[in-house]
Amino acid sequence: MSKVWSGEGMTQEDFMKMDECILCDRSDKVIGSSSKSTAHVFNQENPRGLLHRAFSVFLFDSNGRLLLQQRAQSKVTFPNVWTNTCCSHPLYGYEPCEVDDDEAIASGTVPGAKAAAVRKLKQELGIDAHEVPVSKFKFLTRLHYWAADVVTHGKNSPWGEHEIDYILFIQADVNVDANPDEVMDTKYVTLSELREMMDPSSGLLWSPWFRIIAENFLPYWWADLNATLTTDKFVDVKSIHRFDPTEEHMGGGGNAGAWLGKSISPYAAQGAKSDSATRTGDRSLKQGSYGKVKIHKHSMLSQLLRLDEVAAALQMKYGNEMENRVDIRDENVAFCDRMLGLVSRSFAAVIRQLPSSLTLDIMVFYLALRALDTIEDDMQAFAGRESEKVRHLCSFYRTGLVDEKWRLAGVGEGDEATLLQEFHRVAAVFKSLPASSQIVIADITRRMGEGMAQYVEKDLGQGTMLVSDYDLYCHYVAGLVGEGLSRLFESSGYESEKVGAVCTTLANTMGLFLQKTNIIRDYLEDYVDGRTFWPREIWRQYTTCDDLGELAKPERITKSVHCLNHLITNALECVPECLDYLDLLQTKEVFRFCAIPQVMAIATLGELYNNPKVFTGVVKIRKGMAAKLILDSTSTVGVHKWFAYFAKDILGRIPSSDPNAAKTRAICEKIIKLTARNAAAAKQYALLDRSAMVMFALPLWMYLRTFNNSPVVNALALFVGYPSFVVLSKLISGRGIW
Repeated sequence: MSKVWSGEGMTQEDFMKMDECILCDRSDKVIGSSSKSTAHVFNQENPRGLLHRAFSVFLFDSNGRLLLQQRAQSKVTFPNVWTNTCCSHPLYGYEPCEVDDDEAIASGTVPGAKAAAVRKLKQELGIDAHEVPVSKFKFLTRLHYWAADVVTHGKNSPWGEHEIDYILFIQADVNVDANPDEVMDTKYVTLSELREMMDPSSGLLWSPWFRIIAENFLPYWWADLNATLTTDKFVDVKSIHRFDPTEEHMGGGGNAGAWLGKSISPYAAQGAKSDSATRTGDRSLKQGSYGKVKIHKHSMLSQLLRLDEVAAALQMKYGNEMENRVDIRDENVAFCDRMLGLVSRSFAAVIRQLPSSLTLDIMVFYLALRALDTIEDDMQAFAGRESEKVRHLCSFYRTGLVDEKWRLAGVGEGDEATLLQEFHRVAAVFKSLPASSQIVIADITRRMGEGMAQYVEKDLGQGTMLVSDYDLYCHYVAGLVGEGLSRLFESSGYESEKVGAVCTTLANTMGLFLQKTNIIRDYLEDYVDGRTFWPREIWRQYTTCDDLGELAKPERITKSVHCLNHLITNALECVPECLDYLDLLQTKEVFRFCAIPQVMAIATLGELYNNPKVFTGVVKIRKGMAAKLILDSTSTVGVHKWFAYFAKDILGRIPSSDPNAAKTRAICEKIIKLTARNAAAAKQYALLDRSAMVMFALPLWMYLRTFNNSPVVNALALFVGYPSFVVLSKLISGRGIW
């Protein structure tokens, strides 16, 4: 039953026990209530406490000066700090009601937050209600932040704030009679005076939320106070602006680290280029979060010294290894083909080489899933509007995929943004596909979108919780792809019913293997973006606290590499089923399409294993090595050769001190055993090629020596002769490079 709130005779401890905060999710949907004390506890179970609603009042006098307060020393959280006029919480269960519903927020009226503001202005500052009527408050926007009170209570502080804060502006000349149990001091300031007070040399303490508001929001709101109060220039009822505190306010009882990202003013770039234009990015930096994270590349010299890889790269470039079989019958198909090459050079080649009656279906399927992935990955475009992202993900199969008028601007970066802006072209091609293909593509797009949506509003700043959660996410974003492809292969007649029968088992594992490899490789990139998938069930075994970022600290590198190897071992356990799936494929082009990503994945895991560089950037395999893998992935012999090669490579580098050494050794030995026969056959081919190389290169070397018997000529002979031989050998024999 609702009651009228009264603070008469109450202490700060009483308020903490008796006031009921309004709990909400990241989208500001009310999910319950909790005592103020429980909501503000930072511990291992809730590293940032419980997310709840708050309000911040900015009261200006008729001269445009802002009223500040210094919080009392008796306050449990953030005592002694200077902050804006009044910061507190709307409460649950009181009259007038302080719980705003969706309609109140959408209209910007928020009577609940305003009623709470009137209540607390009286209780804290003695300002009578008739001086600050609800009708005079202007609601601007909402801010989502958190901060541990480590300044007051030390590194392991049990207290902190985690709020969605309603910003309320009001201009009124009021009588202040501060409550000493709430407020130590008050002061009216101009903007320039505020900046002087906030200079570090002043020695004053400031609330972590007000410091960020004062830097990135307040100057814009204050610049033309009349416009802010009388127009909707700064009213934003849809967005929730999110930011982490500065580093000195991280930590606490749950050792919480970076999560929401750095605060960026939403107004600083106004008048500049449009959002989509300013976020086009550099195509060369797609891996590495468009320049946010270092990419560990192999030096040019180290690549040129591997002559077999140089030859493979030349063969890939000039040998016309994979013909483009896309039937460019109209401008929409041409757009799809062009976008395919821009958003994924690696997949573009293997899709284009598929049989002509299948390649268009797979291309549209890929572009549809890439569009979904772009929507899911964009953490900026939907900041504060996560429910809108969920809506797009869940409805894409019946909007973007089929509606030729559908557009989505300002989402994604570079070519991915262009894909979404002009996706109606893809939709037009989708409608031209066979009905059986449309059914499969729409079904997988629907299920993937719904699966992705489950993770949008989850706190993934510290990864998934359990390995089962990790596996489920990989299923939604990659396992379903394997299912869809298998169904398309069968329905098109290029593969048998056996392939369709394993679409939810072996094909799912194929997808999990690829996705786990990507997640392991992208540790730092994902952590920087505040959305990671390394399962806590695994990584928490290797850290001293609940911060995944600890793995990137140099002093923790030994444990970090052990954690890395644990996850790689987990991924390698997918390999036997992946090999079983590949054994079922009968069509050469389909086999190659499926095999190349799998071989790339095992090669990437070989590069990542025991490699501390994973924690300082994105690790990639050499381009020449990638070319060799592609050229060899035309047959089971070639594929098994490389799986055996990398399994042996990892096996030979397992540290005796690694806690997962036995498991890693066991799975590597199993892979080697499964591929032994074909790997041996590949070795025989290699011996034949080397013998022919000697027969070809030796006469050339002797010929060059007749000009000048010098080290330079000798090196030139080897450099020219060997790659030339390998390319010619391939052209003549039709086999891969062994």
